[in-house]
Amino acid sequence: MKKVTYEYHHTGIPTDQPQAGEKYSSTFKMYTTSGNNPFRIQWHRFEKGCPLHPLIQSVPHVAFKVSSIDEAIKGKKVILEPYFPFEGFRVAMVEIDGAPVEFIETQLSEQEIWGESHKGSVIYPEND
Repeated sequence: MKKVTYEYHHTGIPTDQPQAGEKYSSTFKMYTTSGNNPFRIQWHRFEKGCPLHPLIQSVPHVAFKVSSIDEAIKGKKVILEPYFPFEGFRVAMVEIDGAPVEFIETQLSEQEIWGESHKGSVIYPEND
């Protein structure tokens, strides 16, 4: 088993209030802010019928960049299977003691992560 490294990436907080600058994901029926602030806080607002696990929709999560998602999720309760929301950025979420924790595996720079629209991707398929 490889040793996994963990580095803080962002915190996601569910809300039912619209936020300035939020983007819509038709894939997940949710709105999210960029998180491009000094503490990398993202706000997530979910529509009825959102397919994400109820914990993701109701409990704040912390996200870590990891050296290996496959190793990080081993033996844990996975609530979002690993996938690529956009090219070069792999994500999974697990439940730890009743809280969602996100793992991110990427070589992208923070500018590439936060600064791009990612239109036409899995998470943001809209083409406008």
